[in-house]
Amino acid sequence: MSASSVKRYRRDSEKSDAEEENDKYVPYVPVRERKKQQLLKLGRIVQLTAEASAVGKSSSENEHEEESTEESWGRKFNISLLDQHTELKKIAEAKKISAVEKQLKEEEKILESVAEKKALMGVAELAKGIQYEDPIKTSWTPPRYILAKPESRHEKIREKLRILTEGENVPPPLLTFREMKLPKAVLAALAKRNIKKPSPIQVQGIPAVLAGRDLIGIAFTGSGKTLVFVLPIIMFCLEQELRLPFIKREGPYGLIICPSRELAKQTHDIIQYYCRHLQEAGMPEIRTVLAIGGVPVNDAIAIIQQGAHIMVATPGRLMDMLDKKLVNLDVCRYLCMDEADRMIDMGFEEDVRTIFSYFKGQRQTLLFSATMPKKIQNFAKSALVKPVTINVGRAGAASMNVTQDVEYVKQEAKVVYLLECLQKTPPPVLIFAEKKQDVDAIHEYLLLKGVEAVAIHGGKDQEERYRSVESFRNQEKDVLVATDVASKGLDFPDVQHVINYDMPDDIENYVHRIGRTGRSGSKGLATTFINKATEQFVLLDLKHLLIEAKQKVPPFLGELCSETEKYADLGDGCSYCGGLGHRITECPKLEAVQSKQASNIGRRDYLSNTAADY
Repeated sequence: MSASSVKRYRRDSEKSDAEEENDKYVPYVPVRERKKQQLLKLGRIVQLTAEASAVGKSSSENEHEEESTEESWGRKFNISLLDQHTELKKIAEAKKISAVEKQLKEEEKILESVAEKKALMGVAELAKGIQYEDPIKTSWTPPRYILAKPESRHEKIREKLRILTEGENVPPPLLTFREMKLPKAVLAALAKRNIKKPSPIQVQGIPAVLAGRDLIGIAFTGSGKTLVFVLPIIMFCLEQELRLPFIKREGPYGLIICPSRELAKQTHDIIQYYCRHLQEAGMPEIRTVLAIGGVPVNDAIAIIQQGAHIMVATPGRLMDMLDKKLVNLDVCRYLCMDEADRMIDMGFEEDVRTIFSYFKGQRQTLLFSATMPKKIQNFAKSALVKPVTINVGRAGAASMNVTQDVEYVKQEAKVVYLLECLQKTPPPVLIFAEKKQDVDAIHEYLLLKGVEAVAIHGGKDQEERYRSVESFRNQEKDVLVATDVASKGLDFPDVQHVINYDMPDDIENYVHRIGRTGRSGSKGLATTFINKATEQFVLLDLKHLLIEAKQKVPPFLGELCSETEKYADLGDGCSYCGGLGHRITECPKLEAVQSKQASNIGRRDYLSNTAADY
């Protein structure tokens, strides 16, 4: 290699080294400038991560905001980095949506997605787009001196009695039956049953119904909900009969639907009691028809032929009679659904819609229950016209008159331990079990031990069920063993003790079960057996129900906890099923319903009433 080429090579290598050094060179930035850049970077991160009001703004507004941010951070060069970092954190926390707000938004979306989109109305009404603007008008008005009093007086009464109302122009509460303008015969009948003054639900509910308003009535078990719909319907039918007597095959004017045969029979007997007193006082006869399954339909048809004023029915028998044109709802203007949440719940919407489609005009609709979750309330309101919602205590809350005793009992020791529990109070005692075979096993065991006991469940014929309930009510028998068929609405005034042989799958059923005692202001005891076979979500709901009712929480329940317990203070628990121990985001009942719907996709029941005959 020549000397010139060696020199050229050396120059090239020196040049490349210099270029390399130039590439690695980082220009010096003063400390003040570096702080400013870091702060700008932090400010932009906060802007990007926080869900601020930047969404939906124009690009020019965003640019302007960015410039102002840069300027503001630029101006703060004289504040220490630590102070600026603290300030940034505060801004981020202020802009960030809290976990509670996120939870509520998520629950709102879920509730909206599961809400029934189709209104709870008859097919003809939906097809023609019929919508009623105003409630039915009646001839009843509150006393003048009550109307003359200010709204503040009514609010004070509601506050004192813990009555919560929603709706427009809610009628004033009335503190005596006399103020409700009930006939003397009805007042005498009430006095005979030792009912001297109205309960809170009656104070507000009866005036609202007499005024013709659609109503959702929610109150704890044993609070006197039945009289809220029974007394007004008797008054309305009496008024119609006096104006123009009912002719043959006319009616019913009022329809009351109950979820179980026993509850329908009990409601029918209550109506007949007051109608009999009116007739004895010289008033016209009010004919009441009972339409329930398991008994011959001939008795019901005979009364309908004469012209029926009131019909009390279970959904199955009513739909059958409507389908066979044995009865019509042409003149029916009053509909009440007792324990309404059970009838509007999953699987019953279409039955209710079918019944609604037989109505020929506007009706006054009343819905009553001790447990009515938000989902059911929202759906039910689609069937009502400017409804009044009356709430005495939380929907789904247990009666405060019942002492709840929860005990851990092993599965194999339950039957034997029952005898010990029966000693806690004098008879009569009510025992609930989830399964029919458990009811039969308990009944047989008690009979072997010499206990006077009877049993009812869906597998027994109606005559036997009726005899069992009546013998227990008349105190001929000491113990009634039953499935949940006896848990809703049935009134046994003398029962001091309810025993839950097992915990029901649904906390609503538990509330209804223990509500068979502690009725009409009297005290009662509820003993519940639980063990490791009981689902954890039900136990969590039970724990929070006990806390709400200020009852003793046993240690094995107190130790249970879940992720959603931190949201326990948000409100009334799950808006789908009403359980206090979980939120709608973790509702097992909703998950079960969704799984069932998913498995039924693509299937069709060609044997259903509404399907074509293939």
